[in-house]
Amino acid sequence: MEKTVTHATDSNTAAFFSLINNSLKLRLYLLKNVPAAFFSGVKIVEASPAMCTTSIPYKWLTRNPFRSTYFASLSMAAELSTGVLAMAHVYKRQPSIALLVTGIEGKFYKKATGLTFFQCADGEKMSETIAKSISLNAPQEIKAHTIGRNKEGDVVAEFWITWSFKVRI
Repeated sequence: MEKTVTHATDSNTAAFFSLINNSLKLRLYLLKNVPAAFFSGVKIVEASPAMCTTSIPYKWLTRNPFRSTYFASLSMAAELSTGVLAMAHVYKRQPSIALLVTGIEGKFYKKATGLTFFQCADGEKMSETIAKSISLNAPQEIKAHTIGRNKEGDVVAEFWITWSFKVRI
């Protein structure tokens, strides 16, 4: 299936990625808008319209009493891996689109005792969901899937973040 996205949307998405792929601009954005992510050391490792990978370190600010990364810290990095894709596809879009997390599910398989990477590859599905929201002029939801792995590639956790998209009036 061929993706149907207008040229303006493509340029807006590209503009969004040029902003977040600038390390300084991203750090300033996190400090201003998501200080918990800034101080926890959450990073965007790689981002494109189709996929986003984030990382969260195991350190003093992210640990729990069981000597692993706290589930809330893992959740924050997981949500960011899906949120970057959601924000990219609504960035400066006309009509303007409101986005909101409406649900989160997680499964934990192994202690996160080092750097954990979350990867979401649902960018195309998000773009299609947003287009459907516009064409139907009704809110649409997508359950984005992200997988957290340690440096060895072992699955540490999985999350399903439900995003809602709605045309602003």
